[in-house]
Amino acid sequence: MVSSPLPIESNNIALPLLAWFDQHGRHDLPWQSPRTAYRVWVSEIMLQQTQVSTVITYFERFMVRFPDVLSLADTHIDEVLHLWTGLGYYARARNLHRAAQHIRDHHQGVFPNSYEAIVELPGIGRSTAGAILAQAFGQRFPILDGNVKRVLTRMFAIEGWPANKEIENRLWELAEQHTPTQRIVDYTQAIMDLGATLCRRSKPACDTCPLHNSCVAFQSNRQAEFPTRKPKKNIPVRSTCMLIIIDEDSESILLEQRPPSGIWGGLWSFPECGNDTDIASWCDQHLQLKISKPIETLPSLRHTFSHFHLDITPLSVRARHMGIMDSDQYIWYNTRQPTARGLPAPVKAILENYFPATS
Repeated sequence: MVSSPLPIESNNIALPLLAWFDQHGRHDLPWQSPRTAYRVWVSEIMLQQTQVSTVITYFERFMVRFPDVLSLADTHIDEVLHLWTGLGYYARARNLHRAAQHIRDHHQGVFPNSYEAIVELPGIGRSTAGAILAQAFGQRFPILDGNVKRVLTRMFAIEGWPANKEIENRLWELAEQHTPTQRIVDYTQAIMDLGATLCRRSKPACDTCPLHNSCVAFQSNRQAEFPTRKPKKNIPVRSTCMLIIIDEDSESILLEQRPPSGIWGGLWSFPECGNDTDIASWCDQHLQLKISKPIETLPSLRHTFSHFHLDITPLSVRARHMGIMDSDQYIWYNTRQPTARGLPAPVKAILENYFPATS
């Protein structure tokens, strides 16, 4: 059952929070001026699981290249992924592109302003839809991102992992109840700002928090207990060999486009094989390439995803170009004049470390 909103004069969150926001909140973020639905939407997608300080540069560069929905919808996904390189969680970029095409094809290129239409877009759930409606259209919708969950679990001492459905439903009730009917734009920004700047995961600045007088966790000195942490489990480790195949004649490097879904979906990466693979036979069989010089093993590196570690052994291989041509699946990548391609972070790091002309 959804709780009714509290009148603003009795709301023990909104009034002090808005007073704090007027003095200390973030009022100069690039997506706040001009504040359009498109800019708010892109920023909200980028901010999913990523800090504001990291997002700003990516957002500004993205807006230069894609200033509106149609420019994003009409481009190739490769260019979107290229601008997203390093930001991580690449499904966000693919969903952003698909959503732009949906808006172009079904909403005449105009970002929709109803909850039902927005939540149908790829990559948008209840909280992101609420944030867009509140920030871009001034409509009263609650939000419940990670920052807001942290504020509410501490404020009301809500025990239990927030991703648990029962706990999440309780938090949605509180978010709905305490979202005021006035100053919606400021309130949604304020509660996100509070979670990001004062009510931090570790070492929260409770003494300067505008809500500490009514925060149950602070009053009972239990801030560190909230939110309840996800039950721990061992993260598995996987391993792979990445083949840096260099064409002897052009010095270009072979890249392979990964499948559109899954890890690094749609990005361009090095061909991969198992650690115990006969590299010469594998290259001959899978790529029609003949290795002409000894294989050089480069320093290994570990890349951590949300659910496993990936140990990467890069192998530098020089080969004679026997037949594999540029195609939808493979390209010979010129590091001296690199094209706009989406690259996974470890691939980009390897190229920059060993081929410094890569940009």
